[in-house]
Amino acid sequence: MKKNDWILAACILLAAVAILLFQFVRSDSGAGKVSVTVDGEIFGTYSLAEDQTVDIDGTNRLVIENGTAEMEWADCPDQICVNHRAVSREGESIICLPNQVVISVTDGEEAELDGIVQ
Repeated sequence: MKKNDWILAACILLAAVAILLFQFVRSDSGAGKVSVTVDGEIFGTYSLAEDQTVDIDGTNRLVIENGTAEMEWADCPDQICVNHRAVSREGESIICLPNQVVISVTDGEEAELDGIVQ
């Protein structure tokens, strides 16, 4: 490899590390909320800061503790949602397809209007 190739590789590696660090710091704000959606409708929104257990229509049980959320129990046959690891960062989700339950982590802020189309 030539000198310029090494410089280019180092710049790409440095940029990748900077992006990963930015994502890690930005996602770990600690003010997250968990949004629970059933059949496409909002079932509830819960804070990750407060330990609690949420019964979702008798089909699923969500446990929020230590800043993470995990599906503790579900009556679906495949149990994929129960075996999913706990979620805590913005954008992570747990999905139970048979029961149409979606658990997603948000930053807790309402979405702002970006613009108006006429």
